[in-house]
Amino acid sequence: MKPRISNILRETNLLDSKSYKELTPVMKEAIKEIYRLIEKEQTDVLKRFDKAIEKVVASRNIKREDIEKYFDKEINEQIGV
Repeated sequence: MKPRISNILRETNLLDSKSYKELTPVMKEAIKEIYRLIEKEQTDVLKRFDKAIEKVVASRNIKREDIEKYFDKEINEQIGV
């Protein structure tokens, strides 16, 4: 059985991280929406991730660079860099 994004979020507390807490309310909702969209589909996770970002950027009028900066910061926080 493949791990679901929702299980990973619960296990790692990504929505409780310092990086996430520093986001604006609009960005927090955008990140949650990206996670929901990734969970919804059953294709390759990288394809889902990219499609989810594109959809959220278009629908919420958020810069892709801002989303990417958040994920870079979150990944660095999670791996201890």
